[in-house]
Amino acid sequence: MHDLSYFRSNFDRIAQRLATRGDVSSLDRFRELDGKRRAAISQSEQLKARRNAESAEIAKLRREGADTTERQAQVRAIGGEIASLDEQVKSLDEEFRELLAGIPNVPHESVPAGKDSEDNVEVRRVGQPRQFDFEPKAHWDLGPELGILDLERAAKITGARFALYWGMGARLERALVNFMLDTHTREHGYTEVLPPFLVNSASLFGTGQLPKFKEDLFKCEGHDLWLIPTAEVPSRTSTAMKPWMPMPAHQAVRLHALFPQRGRLLRPRRARHHPPAPVSKGRAGEVYPARRELRRT
Repeated sequence: MHDLSYFRSNFDRIAQRLATRGDVSSLDRFRELDGKRRAAISQSEQLKARRNAESAEIAKLRREGADTTERQAQVRAIGGEIASLDEQVKSLDEEFRELLAGIPNVPHESVPAGKDSEDNVEVRRVGQPRQFDFEPKAHWDLGPELGILDLERAAKITGARFALYWGMGARLERALVNFMLDTHTREHGYTEVLPPFLVNSASLFGTGQLPKFKEDLFKCEGHDLWLIPTAEVPSRTSTAMKPWMPMPAHQAVRLHALFPQRGRLLRPRRARHHPPAPVSKGRAGEVYPARRELRRT
């Protein structure tokens, strides 16, 4: 989330950089809210100064024995206006936070501007794409033929775009998980950690998932609990808190079950450039090695 004072002080430069990402309509709303908030605060401060002056004058008149009933009523009316303006500022502040949370990060000056993948710049290439003397099959075709993926049965159990790993397919996934965990713990000094697969809204907000990707997430109805969409959410949240991992190198490796809801293709620009995946709407797995990072909370 952007810092409000920095965002306001560097608005034009930030707007220029964000324009390279595309739509900047939210910035117009920022200007509008900022103007309303400043005006409300200014008016509230003026009324408070007036109320203080009136209160001092009333105290003086009462010491002189004068009737101050009418002026006291005016001061109470001013107090009501101040309360209304303060409530307005509070509401604008909440809208500000929601707006800033939805504004994307500012691209670095070194990032080339472009409208789609055609404008991407190739920085470097390692190796060459493998060439086949036959037409390679997609994994959603090859998996069922080998008997390691059962898409039809998964569709009956859960729904479309899910997969059921079968036989060697299930063993392969388990073997890959064990291989990655064992490699990092035995050879690289990492400590294995198993974090929760459910997180609260604050964890998602702090890692940039909320509010922008709310429609892409699975939520437990009636509870402030969400299935994690990426391994970074519990990892970044836990490492931002008070140090808790008793490791000299402060390194941890974690197995995560991920639940990204990408089956509805809510990101059409990204979806255009990637083939459909049968396991994109349900659980996916990731072994996530990470160093503990201390962050200000």
